[in-house]
Amino acid sequence: MTVLRRSRDLWRRLDVTVRDLPLGLILIVASFLPALEGQETQVGDLPARPFDALAAGVLLLMCLPLAGRRKWPAISLALVSIGFLLSMLGSYHVVAGSAIGVALLSAGAHLGQHRRAAIALLTGTYVVLAFTLHAMGSTEGLDGFVIFYVMLAATWMIGAWLRSTRATEAELRHRIAEDTRTAERTRIARELHDVVTHHVTAMVVQTEAARYLTEAPDRLDQTLSNVSDTGRRAITDLRHLLDLLNPEHRRDDKAPPVGRVLTLVEQARRAGQPVEFVEEGTPAESTGSGDLVAYRVVQEALTNALKYANGSPTSVTVHHGGRDIRVEVGTDGSAVKPGLPDGSGRGLSGLRERVDVLGGDFSADRRSDGGFVVRARIPTGSAS
Repeated sequence: MTVLRRSRDLWRRLDVTVRDLPLGLILIVASFLPALEGQETQVGDLPARPFDALAAGVLLLMCLPLAGRRKWPAISLALVSIGFLLSMLGSYHVVAGSAIGVALLSAGAHLGQHRRAAIALLTGTYVVLAFTLHAMGSTEGLDGFVIFYVMLAATWMIGAWLRSTRATEAELRHRIAEDTRTAERTRIARELHDVVTHHVTAMVVQTEAARYLTEAPDRLDQTLSNVSDTGRRAITDLRHLLDLLNPEHRRDDKAPPVGRVLTLVEQARRAGQPVEFVEEGTPAESTGSGDLVAYRVVQEALTNALKYANGSPTSVTVHHGGRDIRVEVGTDGSAVKPGLPDGSGRGLSGLRERVDVLGGDFSADRRSDGGFVVRARIPTGSAS
């Protein structure tokens, strides 16, 4: 199998003209095989002429240009057509006459320009050939000439259908590639938003708080240390994200598990947000993408709490079920600032898309006291 695979790879690396040449050589050889006598491709039914030096030239003219039938379809078709005309006018009935069908098929499939002009020229040439053969005493009736033309036209049309099919497939592949790139850009933007916004928001809140701690050196030092820690975590998470985006990176590192939600909670607490954290149930051994999505839900909700309700009591509940992870993050309205998100922002809409992809449920609603609550049910696919 290895030798066969290597031979196939070597063959594919050859120039297309080299790969297309053997068919022409096969037709030349076939023209001399006694077993194929009487199977010649011809029109006009003129008496066959014995093979001579001119016939050899005609044979080469019909067959060798097939090597360029894909690379130079117009030139190949023109040379093969001339060879076919000389063969018919010289009454050289050979199997190699089939080359005209191969050239037409390839031209129909690969000729990109002047297709209508080529059809008109070939049709006109065939009409002239038919009248010339008739004048030379051809016994071929009108129906014979018409049937032969229809066969040639059908061969061209098959090539044209192959061309159309190939173009459709290429367009489909292009569209899929574009959709994939768009989805990847969206995913990257979403990940960057989740990582950068959360850490930067925490740093901004902590830095603003430091302004009022100039007379409390210990608390100021602790706050600045928290800012530094948050910055380092931001750099670490960004490096992790960039590693995942690197195609040469080994994807051994796992995404942030739900177990790291406590880290998010602690970070929010250090930024001055009173957060109550409750984790229920036992995390499943395998959760697929559910673990990361649950982490991102908590991350985005706490980021919004720091932005719009800094100082308001906030609760985070994570429940591990048999088949899903349920997350609820709520903040009361005791210190809500204007601009509280209603679920239509970039972060929350991105979360809704993530959860929807996994077949879960997501909601971000205002509470009656003016606060907000984010709820998500993320399927994990594990058995109960």
